[in-house]
Amino acid sequence: MIRSELLAPTRWDDYELLDSGDFEKLERFGRYTVARPEPQAVWKRSLPAERWREQADAYFVRDKRSDERGEWVCKPGMPAQWFVRYRSEALDLRMRLGLTSFKHVGLFPEQAENWEFIARQVRRLGADVPVLNLFAYTGGASLAACAAGAEVTHVDSVKPVVSWARENMEASGLDGIRWIVEDALKFVRREVRRGRRYRGIILDPPAYGRGAAGEKWVLEEHIDEMLTLCGRLLEPQGSFLVLNLYSMGLSALLARTAVRQAVGLCSEERFGELYFPDRFDKSLPLGVYYRFVRE
Repeated sequence: MIRSELLAPTRWDDYELLDSGDFEKLERFGRYTVARPEPQAVWKRSLPAERWREQADAYFVRDKRSDERGEWVCKPGMPAQWFVRYRSEALDLRMRLGLTSFKHVGLFPEQAENWEFIARQVRRLGADVPVLNLFAYTGGASLAACAAGAEVTHVDSVKPVVSWARENMEASGLDGIRWIVEDALKFVRREVRRGRRYRGIILDPPAYGRGAAGEKWVLEEHIDEMLTLCGRLLEPQGSFLVLNLYSMGLSALLARTAVRQAVGLCSEERFGELYFPDRFDKSLPLGVYYRFVRE
C-alpha cells in the first residue's frame, strides 16, 4: 500500500505559525512577528484583522501591478535584518532573516524536518561524504549536511542569495561549503560529463526561475531531465535523495513517481506534505516532499 505522511517540525523555539486564513499567514520568527500572503490559506482567519495589525511588526502589501512583488510596512523598531536559531539534539543552526520584495524572509521553517533527515543520513554514511544541494537558496539544507560532516556543494543561480547562505554558514560556526553561482541544470549536466558522484542530493526547485546567465527554468518542462541526470550522479548504494515541490497542484505521489522512474529503486522511502498547525489547530500545507535512502 502506498501511503502519504504528514510532517510538521516540532523543535522550533524561534518559529511559530500564530494564525492563518484569508490567503495570509501570521508568523513569529524569533522576537518579531510578520504577516504575509499565503495562497493555500483558503479558510477564514481565527483572529480579526485588527489583531493581526496589532501583533505584526511587519506586514507585506502586494504591489497591485505584480503578482509577486510588494513592500513591507514596518512598525518602529522592526529591523531590516535579524537572526533566528534552530536547535535540536542533532543540529544547532543560526540563520539571518530579512524582508524581501518577494514576501520571503530567507527561511522556509517547515524544511526543518528535512534538515533532520539529511543530518541523520550523513552521519549514517560517515564523515566527508559528498552532498549536492541544488536550488539551494539561503542554505538551510547545506548547513544541516555540513554540520553532520558532509562535503557540501551548494548551487544557486542568484549571487546575493549565495552570499546570504555563506553568512548563515559563518553565523552557525561552520566552514568548508563549496559555493557555486550557476544555473542548476547546467551545473548538473556538466557534473555528469565529468563523471562525478554524490552520496546525497537535495533538490528544492521553484516553479519558475532564471539561471545566472538568463537560462529559463520551468518545473514541468525540466524536472524529468534534472531527475534523470541526478540519477546518474547519485551513488547506487549508500546514498539518499530529497526532493521538495512548492507548486500548488503538484502532489507527493507525483514527486514519488517522477523520482522512481528517473532515478531508480531505493531501500526506503517517505513522501507526503510538510505543514504547520497554527494556534487554532488549522493545518497549513507548505509543500510536498519525497525522500529515499539506498543502503
